[in-house]
Amino acid sequence: MKTKYLLPALILLVLSACKVTKDTVTPTPALPTAFRNDNHADDTTSIANIPWRSFFTDRPLQQLLDSAIRKNYDLQIALKNIESADLLFRRVKWDYVPQASINVSASSNRPSDNSLTGVSIRQFNIGSKHIEDYSASLQLSWEADIWGKIRTRQQAALAQYLQTQEARKAIQTQIVAAVSQGYYNLLMLDEQLNIAKSNERLNDSTLRIVKLQYDAGQVTLLAVQQAQAQQQAAQKLIPQFEQNITLQENALSVLAGRLPSGVDRATALTQMTVAAPVTAGVPSAILSRRPDVKSAELDLTVANANVGLAKAEMYPALRITAGGGINSFKASNWFNVPASLFGIVTGSVVQPLLNRKVLSTNYQVAKITRERTVLQFRQTVLTAVGEVSDALVKLEKLQQQQQIAADRVKTLQQATQNANQLFKNGLANYLEVITAQGNVLQSELELASIKRDQLYAVSDLYRSLGGGWN
Repeated sequence: MKTKYLLPALILLVLSACKVTKDTVTPTPALPTAFRNDNHADDTTSIANIPWRSFFTDRPLQQLLDSAIRKNYDLQIALKNIESADLLFRRVKWDYVPQASINVSASSNRPSDNSLTGVSIRQFNIGSKHIEDYSASLQLSWEADIWGKIRTRQQAALAQYLQTQEARKAIQTQIVAAVSQGYYNLLMLDEQLNIAKSNERLNDSTLRIVKLQYDAGQVTLLAVQQAQAQQQAAQKLIPQFEQNITLQENALSVLAGRLPSGVDRATALTQMTVAAPVTAGVPSAILSRRPDVKSAELDLTVANANVGLAKAEMYPALRITAGGGINSFKASNWFNVPASLFGIVTGSVVQPLLNRKVLSTNYQVAKITRERTVLQFRQTVLTAVGEVSDALVKLEKLQQQQQIAADRVKTLQQATQNANQLFKNGLANYLEVITAQGNVLQSELELASIKRDQLYAVSDLYRSLGGGWN
């Protein structure tokens, strides 16, 4: 009767213990129903679903992006990480297969005559004082996956492999954003260089008139000096912008995986337009689209697998070994089959005892690590939502700033024209002209900067929504 109830109890114990690697459900992060400052919240489509070739339509920019995706060294390193993780994942599948080894050995031993072995040799009278042994065998060892450790290791290896895929996607989204923003900055520098050169020519015209008035005794030397200083202020900007253009071209070349060189531009900054409408879609889509969020979610899978493995280490391990081959104490009889054949099979159950405290601590640490990973996952999602909201409010407010700045430029350009006409007719002094020219220079440079920032915000929104890797 005791045996009758003992076997079912042992089976129930094994079945319950097999649940030590049970998966935990991925926590659902708190997400808003719509992004803050999203003026198209009713539209569920998102610009992140648009492939980068369709999103960035400027031909030179497309060529830069294509070169960066193919040749950028960070992406190439990411691809090597994928290859390495794929090999590790494939290796884990072989954990189900028994370990096998072939052993071929030959030995000769001359024991002491006063040893037990030496006395035995004399008693058996084998005709030699040497003990020889020749063996060739195949050894097999296998650990039964009672607690699902191999399956859990496979889950962790698969998650780590998928993480390398997400890492590549994350790097590509960053590179697409960096190249596009660098290109937009280059267009802004071109525009600002043209503005500085145009203002220099305007100042040169004013300076010539002031010099004529000085020669006629109508103004003092101070007027000439101030007009000349205004012209020099514009002249100083020209080499500064030319330097920044070269530096930006070099940076883009490096991102594109090529030696520093010039960058083609087919479109001026003023011709670049912001695609409308710029839709963000629903916040929940970030969970499946942003590579860093997906990677953080896969971290949970790895952390959960480590918890299961740490717990399984505290349970007994069933190990089975088998071996067989040929063995002889004479080389002449080594391959005498079947007389030289031998075989052995052993099974063992290993239960950790003295190191159980260490294993228990490892298990508790693994659980804490999993809890920390959950918090990091929630933080990653929160950061992603914040980045989208930041990009949306930048787009909205930069549009307002751009309109105001454009109106201000028109006003100052008209004021500069009026000041020049009044100055030529002697109805305005040189200070009014210089002030008007200085104001229009700064306002035009500021307008170009705001236009660049608008394009930046669109690119940043595209990245923060998870676009750029497809």
